[in-house]
Amino acid sequence: MSVIIETKEVYKIYKDPASEVHAVDGVSLCIRQGEFTAIVGPSGSGKTTLLNLIGGLDKPTSGSLFVEGEDIALLSAKELVDFRLHNIGFIFQSYNLIPVFTARENVSFILDLQGRKRQEVAHRSMELLQAVGLGNRGDSRPAKLSGGQQQRVAVARALASKPRFVLADEPTANLDSKSAENLLDMMEKLNRQEQITFLFSTHDPRIMAKARRIITLEDGRIVSDQTKEA
Repeated sequence: MSVIIETKEVYKIYKDPASEVHAVDGVSLCIRQGEFTAIVGPSGSGKTTLLNLIGGLDKPTSGSLFVEGEDIALLSAKELVDFRLHNIGFIFQSYNLIPVFTARENVSFILDLQGRKRQEVAHRSMELLQAVGLGNRGDSRPAKLSGGQQQRVAVARALASKPRFVLADEPTANLDSKSAENLLDMMEKLNRQEQITFLFSTHDPRIMAKARRIITLEDGRIVSDQTKEA
C-alpha cells in the first residue's frame, strides 16, 4: 500500500520565559493506506499534539509533514482549511456535533461546505447514516441521541467527503463499554472493507486490541512501533 502520511523529524516546542516543552520531539514515521493504527502513551506523551499536527490543526516548530507527497507544514492558514476540508476526516471524543442540526444535517455539513449538489448530499448523508446503523434517526438532533449514537453520527460525518484518512482522538472516551465495542467493530469493518485509513490517539485498551499497528510515545518521542501479524 502507498504511503499517505510521512513525518520527518517533526518537533512541536512550547516556550515560556521559564521553560521549554518538547511536546513532539523529532518524530519520524510513515502511515500507509488502509492502516488501522493506534498512537498510545501516558498523558502528556504528545499523542494528541502529534495527531493535531498530522491533521493540520497545528503547525510544527520544525520538520516536514507530508500527506501524499505535499508538505502541509508549508501551507498557509487558508490553504490548510481547504486541505482539511477535502482530505481529512476528524472524530473527537466530545463528538463536536452541531446541536441545532439533525443527524442528517450534521453528516451533510462538510458536503455543503464543499459545494456539492443537493441530490448528491442527500444521498450520501442517508447512505452513511444507514452504514452506521442510524438510517431511522436522520431527523433526530444530538440531544435526542445517546452518546454512542452521537459518536456514530460523528463517524458518518468524518467519512462524508471520502477523505484520504480519518484521525480519531480518544473516540471511545465518553462511551460505555457496549457502545465503544460497537463503534470499534463498525470502524474496523469500514477499514477492512473499504480500505479507509484510521489513525487513533488513545488510552483505550479496546482500541489497542483491534489496532494492527501500535506506535508508543513517551515525552514526545517514539519508543516503540509494532505491527501485529495478520
